Amino acid sequence: MRREVVLDIETQNTFQDVGAYNPSLLKVSFVGCYFYETDTFEGFFEQDLPKLWPKLERADRVIGYNLVGFDYPCLQSYYTGDIMRLPTVDLLVEIERRLGFRIKLDDVAQATLGVGKSGHGLMAVEYWRNGELDKLRDYCLQDVKVTRDVYEHALHHGTVAFNNRQGQRQEIPIPLELPEPAQRPAINLSLGF
Repeated sequence: MRREVVLDIETQNTFQDVGAYNPSLLKVSFVGCYFYETDTFEGFFEQDLPKLWPKLERADRVIGYNLVGFDYPCLQSYYTGDIMRLPTVDLLVEIERRLGFRIKLDDVAQATLGVGKSGHGLMAVEYWRNGELDKLRDYCLQDVKVTRDVYEHALHHGTVAFNNRQGQRQEIPIPLELPEPAQRPAINLSLGF
């Protein structure tokens, strides 16, 4: 049984609101997840985050796009352990490691899958501010689906793609394998030690 989790977060505010490019200063509005174990999409608003931690701690690994640079720093202030200790596949890190530069998820999804995201992150902040929580949830879970599908492509084909500056599709080797269940962390990370 695959115990992997695909994760994406949305925030209540922006870097402009907090006056610095520091993800740890942002407040989480919503976390969207896809759980391979149950083949379900689930969402967690800020007040529901304590229900998320045990699910992440049980995971063989957490998959996302810019987890290390954005999602995890945002989530860290809500989590009592060291969130960076979760077994992780950050697709953006894998891409940057191979190319030397970063590419937006939407660009990778368009070139790899032929479909993209449903919008941009600032829309999610507006949904939060306007109390449009169903739209926020749908937006985030669509990003989770796109991330999952890009991950699945990398897992099964060993590549993802993007369109370079000349508009030519270019493949990026991303060799991934399913984790061995025995590699799961043996400790409860939320205890903080």
